[in-house]
Amino acid sequence: MPDMKKKYDEEVRTKLAEKLGIKNVMQVPRLTKIVISTGIGSDMERDAFAEAQKHIGALAGQQPVITKARKNVANFKLRVGMPNGVMVTLRGSRMYEFLDRFVHNAMPRVRDFRGIPKTGFDGVGNYNMGVKDVSVFTEVDADKLKYPLGVNVTMVTTAKTDEAAKALLEMMEVPFEA
Repeated sequence: MPDMKKKYDEEVRTKLAEKLGIKNVMQVPRLTKIVISTGIGSDMERDAFAEAQKHIGALAGQQPVITKARKNVANFKLRVGMPNGVMVTLRGSRMYEFLDRFVHNAMPRVRDFRGIPKTGFDGVGNYNMGVKDVSVFTEVDADKLKYPLGVNVTMVTTAKTDEAAKALLEMMEVPFEA
């Protein structure tokens, strides 16, 4: 959806610059990437990874990668190199398209949805949130889900503070709690 990027470039950047009191256009915060990931327990079967790849690929529009453990963790029976999750990084037009579908289609389908929590900021302008059930996305058929699957959505911005990042995401119509 190139119109989402065009809308952001024209309307949001000028309004955001005024709101934050920024004179230089290059200092206005912008969204750089969205990372969609899920962790899969080591006790899950092998076909859980294939299913997770299929569903995350469907909602992202590109092929995700299987992440592997970097450290041994005895409590989780995890060894270096063992697969432990699936992730995909979205940039450019696919990022804006996913954000539009996420905000306008998936979030309203969450039961008792009153907005996303404001507590997901990390202190340097990035936002993380979890979606407990991937079936809120219209691309995923709930009847074909064999394993329960939740996803983590990370929005990475160029903002230096959480307030600037929150203002940016609000301008991009991300619904925060009141």
